[in-house]
Amino acid sequence: MLYNFGSINIDHIYRVPHLVRPGETLASSSYRQVLGGKGANQSLAIARAGGNVCHWGRLGNIDHWVLETLSAAGVDTSNVELIDDPSGHALIQVDDRGENAIILFPGANHGFEVSRIDALIAQANPGDWLLLQNECNGLSHIMTLARERGMAIAFNPAPMTADVLELPLEACQLLFVNRGEATALLELDEKTDQHALLDALGHRLPKVEIVLTLGNEGVCYQHDRERLCLPAHQVEAVDTTAAGDTFIGYFMAARQHGHDVEYCLRLASAASALCVQRAGAAPSIPVDSDVEATTRHWPKLKLTSY
Repeated sequence: MLYNFGSINIDHIYRVPHLVRPGETLASSSYRQVLGGKGANQSLAIARAGGNVCHWGRLGNIDHWVLETLSAAGVDTSNVELIDDPSGHALIQVDDRGENAIILFPGANHGFEVSRIDALIAQANPGDWLLLQNECNGLSHIMTLARERGMAIAFNPAPMTADVLELPLEACQLLFVNRGEATALLELDEKTDQHALLDALGHRLPKVEIVLTLGNEGVCYQHDRERLCLPAHQVEAVDTTAAGDTFIGYFMAARQHGHDVEYCLRLASAASALCVQRAGAAPSIPVDSDVEATTRHWPKLKLTSY
């Protein structure tokens, strides 16, 4: 089983000609309210990719409609705790180039108590997967408990904060990072070459599988002496908001079904390429049948081994 201890946010999305500058008042051409949060997005992506996922989260009662969206996609929401406090939410600007800027209010996502985390982990069995992001509190505690229980941990340290440096990252089986997260984790310049980043990550976390996503430059995978790089599908981006979450969800679903790394990379890359051609967070995450039908005739990407 795959358990996702993850955030649930309500996204307020504003379409703007450019990302607002300091001191500027900018009119938005459109506004939408949709389900978001890295945790919820990744659970949706796993379910839409055909995976089995149980979401562990917290949500304000007023936003109960979110559970219907998750459940309709096939996500097990029986362990989502409904509370009277506000849900997490995000204010998202999306500009005409598809780039985004996000202000995040954690809300309910930062209200997990130790006793609640203990009860959640008690449900899991050795060998189960635990997927984590950095939008909920209690990460160090849940990582420690999961390792003691024999779970396999996949972690996406987004949004990247200084607290991540204090987490027991060596407990992870899989670490998903983009270039910015990798350089922050390693305290290197953001222009550092991808292979230098992988070398440094391998030195820092020698037993952890690393998936380094590079946006329109593709993705690299590293474990032990194996290093694979796959370019990205060249598509016109409308909105990049949930691209990383889509990649992770599809990768984890494929991994759950026992596929090899190459298959996981190819499937996740195709799904994220389809995602960026659609607007919104949760609404842009494709279902597996759409990925298969749309990408069937796309050129096959060349996988390079180093």
